[in-house]
Amino acid sequence: MNKNELLRSLPKIDELLKEKILIEEMQKNSRTLILQCIRESIEQYRNGIINEEITEFTHEDIIKTILSCISKKNDLHLKRVINATGIIIHTNLGRSILCDEAIKNVIQIASGYSNLEYNIDKGCRGSRYDHVEELIKELTGAEAAMVVNNNAAAVLLVLNTLCKDKEAIVSRGELVEIGGSFRIPDVMSFSGAQLIEAGTTNRTHLYDYENNINENTGVLLRVHSSNFKIIGFTERVPLKDLVQLGKKNNIPVIEDIGSGTLIDFTKYGFHYEPTVGNSIKEGVDIVTFSGDKMLGGPQAGIIIGKKHLIEKIKKNQLTRALRIDKMTLAALEGTLKMYLNEEKAIENIPTLYMLLTPKEVHKKRGEKLKRKLRGLNNFTFSLEQDYSMVGGGSMPEETIETFVLKINSNKYKAWEIEKSLRKNIIPIITRVNKEQVIMDLRTIDDDDFNVISEAFKVMDKL
Repeated sequence: MNKNELLRSLPKIDELLKEKILIEEMQKNSRTLILQCIRESIEQYRNGIINEEITEFTHEDIIKTILSCISKKNDLHLKRVINATGIIIHTNLGRSILCDEAIKNVIQIASGYSNLEYNIDKGCRGSRYDHVEELIKELTGAEAAMVVNNNAAAVLLVLNTLCKDKEAIVSRGELVEIGGSFRIPDVMSFSGAQLIEAGTTNRTHLYDYENNINENTGVLLRVHSSNFKIIGFTERVPLKDLVQLGKKNNIPVIEDIGSGTLIDFTKYGFHYEPTVGNSIKEGVDIVTFSGDKMLGGPQAGIIIGKKHLIEKIKKNQLTRALRIDKMTLAALEGTLKMYLNEEKAIENIPTLYMLLTPKEVHKKRGEKLKRKLRGLNNFTFSLEQDYSMVGGGSMPEETIETFVLKINSNKYKAWEIEKSLRKNIIPIITRVNKEQVIMDLRTIDDDDFNVISEAFKVMDKL
């Protein structure tokens, strides 16, 4: 048929609405959704014919397209994926996975009423911060604590409270970009604080801060360069010296520690990463950090420090706009309770478990997955040693020994395998290197093995 004949042969909407299978779909979905899918499918075929991309089709083909459209529109847009990249705190894939206790708390709180802002003992209005403040204080040694919706919000709120219309002195080498083009100087500017740069990119001395202090100085700000390292001819002021300078001039010292770790990773063979507790011991007035990075909890910005400053921050009108909801609080409390026992935290918090499990564990798991993938005609799998990354802007120098499955095919190119796995019902996100698809066992859960196996079996039959 020529183009005009093909266009004329497209079915009318009223005719399609009489199809038995679409009538059945209307029992499960709204008529509006069915009509939308019919119109979109017909338009898809019409454009394909006009552009000579479609030269033939059957009535059944159109029905299948409509049903596929209905299924896609019913599918959740935010969905679970399998992270096979080996990047543990993968920002694009939702960062940290919650531990079972946190998930249990969220379900319990989300499925009913709660004492979110109600003091059960006193029978009156309470504060949502009370549910985690004592726990955070116990774990960090801080005098007081509060939580907002992320660490950028925490920095914004702290600066707006303590340094609005005043100067914040920060080392030039600490003016970092957090990610997604969000930059510390921009956050500072939005807070109302005036940025004063001290020192140079690679070297900042105590006198660089001291020489910039005046009657309009609001805070001394220190930003942990968690997502990059400057090496070579460098100098950074020790935290205790900066604290002493702040005390001498009655100026609060604020530290944005970024990822925020509660355990000393050097005990487990990692490079030094400053802990939240150490900053408090050194006398820092306010420390801010994330809940969903190295901490392994939900997205949150945790603010700890001197009680009189925290109380002042809590009264800021921005606090209400930046506060966290009941589900985040439930998840955070469940996560923090794990840290009361470090061994328990490492065993139960997925981020810590993935970071600290020996590579031999993942080698055995890789052998198990490889056995599940036996008998495929078009694929070969090799288990090899490789490296995982921490991710999430944390520990940029750290590489963690792991085992990966490298996939080759006599039928498909690497990009075709990657795309097919990504388009799976439960998307499987991999990485490609040197024309090989790579799946890192460190970030794959045992429960994902069957999903991966089925995805390859489907490809093998095509």
